Amino acid sequence: MRTALKAIVIGASAGGFNALHKILPMFRADFMLPIIVVLHRRADLESFFVKSLDDKCLLPVKEPLDKTKIEPGNIYIAPGGYHLLVEKDYHFSLSVDPPVCYCRPSIDVLFESAAEAFGTALVGIILTGANFDGSRGIKTIKSSGGITIAQNPDTAEVNYMPYSAIKTNSVDHILNLDEIPGLIEKLLDNKTYG
Repeated sequence: MRTALKAIVIGASAGGFNALHKILPMFRADFMLPIIVVLHRRADLESFFVKSLDDKCLLPVKEPLDKTKIEPGNIYIAPGGYHLLVEKDYHFSLSVDPPVCYCRPSIDVLFESAAEAFGTALVGIILTGANFDGSRGIKTIKSSGGITIAQNPDTAEVNYMPYSAIKTNSVDHILNLDEIPGLIEKLLDNKTYG
């Protein structure tokens, strides 16, 4: 029997601004999992991006600080210029280690640390993007027993990132953006999934 889900991680790059503004407002106000997001973006745009999402979403959207406790029902956006990691005690840590796949924050760094912390209770989602960041992380989530989702590359603004994830053979579901929240609701209702 699968452990009840505890967290969702989402990675996006080019085209992610629009994709996240579409998918994140679809989560209901009573949604109880934390949603942790890495978007490749310039640090100087971070406050606008977070505010614009917070204005549209039913869940609160925030940038975590180092040692922030992960709380249910929140959307956390990785700060620009920092890797965002999940600690085993379900707190965040921020790192200025070198970029991974030319990016900081890196999707792989978030996904791999979250897989170690949450194991089978994690859902990992790769959206639109122009590089292969997240592919290694998706493999780690899958090998840790988590559930993996990629945006249908045919519907992605830039298809390279979801296509790269799918090529790892570690993606459980390939979905259009508007299908992803519904699947997650079904997974929450079905504790024996997988």
